[in-house]
Amino acid sequence: MANVSSTADEILACARTLVMAGGYNGFSYADIAKVVGVRKPSIHHHFPSKVDLVRELVASHRHSVEDGIARLERSVSDPVEQLRAYTRVWVTCIEDASVPICLCALLASEIPVLPEEVVYEVRAHFRALSAWLTSVMERGARDGRLNLSASPRVEGESFMATVHGAMLSARAYGDPKMFESIVGPLLERLTSRSG
Repeated sequence: MANVSSTADEILACARTLVMAGGYNGFSYADIAKVVGVRKPSIHHHFPSKVDLVRELVASHRHSVEDGIARLERSVSDPVEQLRAYTRVWVTCIEDASVPICLCALLASEIPVLPEEVVYEVRAHFRALSAWLTSVMERGARDGRLNLSASPRVEGESFMATVHGAMLSARAYGDPKMFESIVGPLLERLTSRSG
């Protein structure tokens, strides 16, 4: 049984790498079979269609992010430090190229051509991340730790858009430092009243 889940995990890991490199339409089951060393029917056994595979990949990514946010909430109570910790995770992932861009941010740019099942998971990720960032902004404003220039919801959405945009800029310029140069001023503005 461990071998079955191991193969499925290898397939998902390979699909993640291929999606990150070329988007939803940038790979096939033949590509995965070659990398993982299995036959295409084996992939179909675990994931009957590409839609099933990418839907599961996005759902897995979303749950991983939600778990990470839950751990962050348990270990860091200050809203300013939560935002800093969240962006530090991305700084590390971008610099070491382990996750050079958020899977859902990448796929969001492809929504017009994605299957509805995948779109559903991508939107669920954005909603969950937005809800968390909104709650951080609300707490930070209430405690006088964050300087908001719009509603907590708008600030949360703006923060998320800036982080995702900074990922795209770092990728476009081939310069991981671009991420921090974009996100840093936003954090400075938000924390300008904090001690």
